[in-house]
Amino acid sequence: MTASFSTVTTFSIYLIIVLLLGWGGFKATNNLSDYILGGRRLNSFVTALSAGASDMSGWLLMGLPGAIFLAGISQIWIATGLIIGAWLNWHFVAARLRLYTEKSGNSQTLPDFLSNRFEDTSHVLRIVSTIAILIFFTLYCSSGIVAGARLFEGMFGISYTMALWIGALITIMYVFMGGFLAISWTDTVQASLIITALIVTPLAIIHTNGGLMPSIDAIKLIHPTHTDLFNHLTLSGVISLLAWGLGYFGQPHILVRFMAAKSVQAIPAARRISMAWMIFCLGGAVAIGFFGSAYFALHMDKAMVVNANPESIFMEVAKQLFNPWITGFLLAAILAVIMSSLSCQLLVCSSALTEDIYKTFVRPGASERELVWCGRLTVLLVACIAIALASNPQNQILKMVSYAWAGFGAAFGPVVLLSLIWPRMTRSGALAGIITGTVTVLLWKHYAWFQLYEIVPGFIFASLAIVTVSKLSQMPAISIKKSFDSVENEIEAASV
Repeated sequence: MTASFSTVTTFSIYLIIVLLLGWGGFKATNNLSDYILGGRRLNSFVTALSAGASDMSGWLLMGLPGAIFLAGISQIWIATGLIIGAWLNWHFVAARLRLYTEKSGNSQTLPDFLSNRFEDTSHVLRIVSTIAILIFFTLYCSSGIVAGARLFEGMFGISYTMALWIGALITIMYVFMGGFLAISWTDTVQASLIITALIVTPLAIIHTNGGLMPSIDAIKLIHPTHTDLFNHLTLSGVISLLAWGLGYFGQPHILVRFMAAKSVQAIPAARRISMAWMIFCLGGAVAIGFFGSAYFALHMDKAMVVNANPESIFMEVAKQLFNPWITGFLLAAILAVIMSSLSCQLLVCSSALTEDIYKTFVRPGASERELVWCGRLTVLLVACIAIALASNPQNQILKMVSYAWAGFGAAFGPVVLLSLIWPRMTRSGALAGIITGTVTVLLWKHYAWFQLYEIVPGFIFASLAIVTVSKLSQMPAISIKKSFDSVENEIEAASV
């Protein structure tokens, strides 16, 4: 079922607004710091919404509702783990990382911060962390491109390949033009659009089903196991779903939002806004999958597309329950959540290649203009590789996201967290943690031992490697200890 003229019109207006914001970001970008970190001038509201929007990729409106539609409320453990993990990330990491990156040589990227934090003049830590970022982000970016392709394929009735290129090119255009500033501005608009869609849509489904209790009664009658919190779940299954929350400590595209905040004082307000936004969004996504299963069970004649591809449930509900003009607005929310995460992921890859490879090893004396254009060209490079990986129409969004999420969570989560709260940590310990986390995820994913999500062993083994190797290494230099103490003193004084 292709979209109507009015739906396409509403959708196109949104695209034009996004591209105009990209052009505005292009005009406001004067140097590399502007392009990859926005000049560290984001206020609490923009920091909060951009962090939330960049976090929730296409899986929020496609992967998660699809999982709930198939398995029922038992998949809510993912959302529970994410909410806990996000709050801990804001509480323990956000303010410290914002302050520490500025004090550690005004670090612009995560590899840059780790290199400066441990005074690694050999640049080994920078290189290894950059490689890990490129490996997992290329896969993460491809999941966003798959989600975009599914959206355009469903809307316009075009082939998957054509839809793939259209969705990817739109995102690439505004990232290429405006960099971090354009992404942050569009994320704020997109986050507002996303939360509106995730509140309005489940309410419409419940109303169409006859109300809240009739909807629940229908689900119990048609899908009795869908109301069971532990349906088809073992203990390792529950742990695996909750463990998604561990991933937050190591996601570069989220951490960079903390680094770009205007000041440490902006963090508490940003935390409150971001967590409220997240809870409403995850709750709405779960409700769409849960109550949507009742809707399509009661209207079997309309369920063919969703049964064939459960990840399309939000799109089908939007088409069937709303006026075509509103449908265009709701479908734009899917593109918003895809573009917000994909754009930030592309930029982080570009930043790593430009700041940590090109500027450090290839052209140390490169001008700011040259570095900005290098960043733009590397966006194209990473995007092309991600498009190639996304070319298989059988790709499942949630599976691709879970792999990349586990990779970052295990490779960088323990390293970032311990580097901010443990003064005894050393460069060798950080290096051991990144390598151990990365290798564990790659091996565990391949062999699928104990049916346990690979982020769990990856996070545990990486943490053990950091602590063990750090204690076996020489004590950190006095200058490193002084920097750590300085950050802690400011954090205590700010009472963040």
